[in-house]
Amino acid sequence: MTTLNLVDWTVVGLYFLVLLIVVIAVTRKQQNTTDYFLAGRNVGFFAIGASIFASNIGSEHVVGLAGQGASTGLAMAHYELHAWIVVLLAWIFVPFYYESKVFTIPEFLERRFGPKPRWMLSLVSLAAYVLTKVSVTVYAGAVVFSTLLPDTFGSPQNAFWVGAIATVLLTGLYTVAGGLRAVLYTDSVQAVILIIGSVAVTWFGLDRLGGWGELREFTSQNVAQYALWRPLSDPDFPWLGILIASPIVGIWYWCTDQYIVQRTLAARDLKTARRGALFGAFLKVSPVMIFLIPGLIGAALNARGLLAIPLTSGGGLAGDQVFPTMVTTLLPEGLRGLVVAALMAALMSSLSSLFNSTATLFTVDIYEKLRPAASQLHLVTVGRLVTVVVVLLGLAWIPIMPLISEGGLYQYLQNVQGYLAPPITAVFLLGLFSSRINTRGAVWGLGLGFVLGMSKLVIQALFGAGKIESPALLAAIGDFNFLYFSGVLFVICVVTIVVASRTDTAPDRERIRGLTYDSIDRAAMRASWDRRDVAATAVVLGLVAAIYLYFSFWVG
Repeated sequence: MTTLNLVDWTVVGLYFLVLLIVVIAVTRKQQNTTDYFLAGRNVGFFAIGASIFASNIGSEHVVGLAGQGASTGLAMAHYELHAWIVVLLAWIFVPFYYESKVFTIPEFLERRFGPKPRWMLSLVSLAAYVLTKVSVTVYAGAVVFSTLLPDTFGSPQNAFWVGAIATVLLTGLYTVAGGLRAVLYTDSVQAVILIIGSVAVTWFGLDRLGGWGELREFTSQNVAQYALWRPLSDPDFPWLGILIASPIVGIWYWCTDQYIVQRTLAARDLKTARRGALFGAFLKVSPVMIFLIPGLIGAALNARGLLAIPLTSGGGLAGDQVFPTMVTTLLPEGLRGLVVAALMAALMSSLSSLFNSTATLFTVDIYEKLRPAASQLHLVTVGRLVTVVVVLLGLAWIPIMPLISEGGLYQYLQNVQGYLAPPITAVFLLGLFSSRINTRGAVWGLGLGFVLGMSKLVIQALFGAGKIESPALLAAIGDFNFLYFSGVLFVICVVTIVVASRTDTAPDRERIRGLTYDSIDRAAMRASWDRRDVAATAVVLGLVAAIYLYFSFWVG
């Protein structure tokens, strides 16, 4: 296996030089919370859209999606075709968030329902960031280092830890220094490098395989494993379960998660916020082709003896090794360094977004509530300290990740998110579209939903086939498909919210004015878009429909 040479390292060094120049250029004047957490609310649509894309596409996507492509084909493509949900963010959710001038999504929830739901969402979000996003992103990046540089630091294990620690510390440094402005503008650079690098892997992989026709022939011979739509009998990704769970998780992630939505809150006006989201939706169409397809190519190359992908102890392909193996084996010098830079970009862009979002949530939603008299400069300092703490917590969780990601990093993420998303999605949708939903409904929906979701996660880890099989009820719950459970949990939360709301008085109409669809300023909303926004929306939705149509029938 080829490792990096001087040309590759030069390209990587140039990448970091460009990043350093961008950070220095944008990290001045961080004196108040608006500057630090929302980049002064003066950001253009390109930076917003690029940051939405780069924040979403972390190293767990590059590594994990390629692994899923190699092992399960296009089953996970449904989650990567959520560009249509980012369109919902642009048209349905952004107007409420931006016009309310909030710093965080839990703060918006307080405007709509009161302080209790805000506290609940803030605490759950902080825990989820550390246990899933930070740790998974760091782990995926470290796997890349151990594969690309197995002997540089004495052993693959050493490379794993050096890569994890060095990249996290570098990312934490510029996030602490520059706040959201540094995150947004470095993400713009990283999004471009990430797309170029991933396209290169796809191109050279197809060239080695013999073209698109050869890939179609390979998948046609393994339709059951690699098809976009799986039968209802499929134990992992039945098509009905995908149709149920994917939108629930998507609306939570793209439309209500601080990690993504914070970018739109930094726009200079509502029109720019919407266009930033639409640009992010356009970029979001690409992951199927530049992340999942390389995994399929890797599996095909391995099956034909043209690539040697490491195997697991069970004899299957080590999915999380597919992408880094393709990089080191297929790419020429220089370009190999660019793709390594792209992988670093993926890791750093996601981490920087996570660090800043976590610092914002803690500082604005928790610390400032406890210390309302704190100065702006003091709050910025607290935000920086929180970032440091999250860096350390993420590193501490890495040793546990190999134990819980055996089915693939990306599938692990979707499991956890499938249990977190339903109560949040239910509360936001009902809260926006019904003025009758009140604080009691939101509290009961969030509380019961979180308890049931985490209970399922714990039971799933301990009980089921091949684990503890008695009592039978717990084993059945543990084995119950995570996609179907996400749908069941969503229905339970909706019913709970509606019933609980009916047991208490309706919210005061004046207090929630502008926070629900029947009280929104429709004239202001209409003034914030024109034909260009409609055309951009049509392009995104058309691309999503075309990809679905093609890949639904491309093998058979």
